[in-house]
Amino acid sequence: MQLSDLATVCSPNWCPGCGDLAIWGAFKSACVSEGWDSTNTALVAGIGCHGHLLNFTKLVSFEGLHGRAIPLAFGLKMSNHRLNVFVFTGDGDCLSEGGNHFIHACRRNPNLKIFIHDNAIYGLTTGQTSPTSPLGFKSKSTPEGNADFPLNPLALAIASGATFVARGYAGDIPGLSALMIKAQQHQGLAVVDILQPCVTFNKEYTHTFYRENTYQLDGSYQPTDKIAAFQKAQEWGLKSIPLGIFYAVDSPTYESRFPQIAATPLVDHSPDRPDLSGLFRKFV
Repeated sequence: MQLSDLATVCSPNWCPGCGDLAIWGAFKSACVSEGWDSTNTALVAGIGCHGHLLNFTKLVSFEGLHGRAIPLAFGLKMSNHRLNVFVFTGDGDCLSEGGNHFIHACRRNPNLKIFIHDNAIYGLTTGQTSPTSPLGFKSKSTPEGNADFPLNPLALAIASGATFVARGYAGDIPGLSALMIKAQQHQGLAVVDILQPCVTFNKEYTHTFYRENTYQLDGSYQPTDKIAAFQKAQEWGLKSIPLGIFYAVDSPTYESRFPQIAATPLVDHSPDRPDLSGLFRKFV
């Protein structure tokens, strides 16, 4: 597996300095390291700048409707649970239009990996407030300042039942790549909230802001304590934005709880085609 194997005929069209470029690079590095290719991996994305990643990565992929990436990935995983299934979604795509899907995926614990491109804004539609935009944030949709409190993706995931919850920063490509690999190795739903600057429309959450105010969780932090993880997820401010694995526990995956597919994936089952002609004649 080489980086060149992932190249497509499309050239990246993200803005120079966009965090999506770094996320793309981190994921490709993980693919090469772990041997993720189109024989064992599928990508799903929603609508947003993040979705362009599928155009620039030569892997089996599907771009769905706005907010519907998770149920598409869920169906794909239930059809063939041998596949590595990665969901790329934005803070708006996942937490606004797709918020209900996110919550129910967390509580069911399918073996999916959800990577949230979190730039705290709607970038593709040129800069409107998103569910993670801070209170008072001025944008095209909130010129007088955002009146809503922001959602906390980590706290929401932990409270909803996700079994692996982490945060990365797009500017740390090696660290983010390693975090993606750890998420894939986890058996269950893994959520990685990726702090990703939008250099064009969000002038608050910049690369400089994140470099100066984030820190890595160290070995003294134990990610198996759900209450401690929820409390750690509340930290956000100057010099106090934690990165790393907040919560990780073992729990049976959704697909493992169905004996019909536990041993043999659904795609390998022969379809049972009973003769229904007798039933149809009752209605003639």
